[in-house]
Amino acid sequence: MRLLRYTVPPEWEGAAIKGFARKHLGVSARVLAQLKRAPGGILLNGGAAFTTAVLHGGDVLEFSLPQEAGDYPAADLPLPVLWEDGDFLLVDKPAGMPVHPSPGHDRDSLLHAAAYYYGQKGFCPLICPLYRLDKDTTGLVALGKHSLAVSGVQAEKVYFAVCQGRLSGRGTIDVPIGLEEGSRIRRRCGAGQRAVTHWRAVAGGDGHTLLAIRLETGRTHQIRAHFAYMGCPLAGDDLYGGSLERIGRQALHCGRLRLSSRALGLNQDFAAGFPPDMGRAFPWMPGVGEIAQEHMNF
Repeated sequence: MRLLRYTVPPEWEGAAIKGFARKHLGVSARVLAQLKRAPGGILLNGGAAFTTAVLHGGDVLEFSLPQEAGDYPAADLPLPVLWEDGDFLLVDKPAGMPVHPSPGHDRDSLLHAAAYYYGQKGFCPLICPLYRLDKDTTGLVALGKHSLAVSGVQAEKVYFAVCQGRLSGRGTIDVPIGLEEGSRIRRRCGAGQRAVTHWRAVAGGDGHTLLAIRLETGRTHQIRAHFAYMGCPLAGDDLYGGSLERIGRQALHCGRLRLSSRALGLNQDFAAGFPPDMGRAFPWMPGVGEIAQEHMNF
C-alpha cells in the first residue's frame, strides 16, 4: 500500500475532492476510480470520503493506493539500477535489451530482468515503463510501481545521438512519419502521423556530430527516421542507411531525464553516462555530465 497525504491549501477552500485531485494534483480519472474502489482509498481528516466531499483549507486528505503484484517471468539479466524509491525504479538500459517481451524476446526483456531483481527482494510489484526505448537504444528508463506513478507523472527526456555528417546550431524537424509500405519495421518520412523533433549540435569530430534531442511527439523510430530524412543517419543505424564502421548499433542514448509529479511530491533530474561502445567509437565526445546546460534548454 502506498499512502499519500496532503494538506489542503487555503486557495482550494470549497473545492470538491475530485476537483482538487484532478486539477491541483494531476490525478487521472482512472486512478480516482481505483481509489474509490479500494477500502480506505480516500480519507478526509481520518474518515472515509466520497470524491464529491467539500474541502476546507487545512484539511488532511489521504489516498491509499493498493500495491498490485506483477507476474512477469524472471530472468537473471544485467539491470543497472540508478535510483529507486517507493514509486519508481530507474535503470540504465543496455543495448540489445527490449523493454517489453515480444516475439523472439520472451525471456530477455527489461521487464524480465526487473522481475528477477524484485524476486530477490521477495516481492515483485506490478511495474510499467513510462516510455519505451528501441532494443538497441541505451539509457534511462523509468518504471512506475503503481497506477499514479505511471499516469500522473511528467517525464522530460533528452536523447543524445551521433549522426553522420556535420551539423551546427539548432533546428526542428517537423515531418510526418508512417510505416514504410511492404515493411513491418522500417518507417518513412513524408506521410503518416505528425512528428516533431528538436535538436541542437553539441560537439563534432571525424565527420560526425553529437546532438542533443528533445521529442515533441513520440513516434516509433522518430529520431532515426528524421535524421535519415535529413541525410544524416545515425552512426551504426544500418536500417536507415547508417554505417557500421564505428559502432554496431544506432548511436542513440537517453542521457537525461526529469521526473515531476505534484501528487507524488517529485521534481528530480537524472543522468546516465554514455555506454562504453559509444565512448570507444567517438572518443571526442564530452561526457554527459560535461555537456553545458544551454544544450538542454531548447
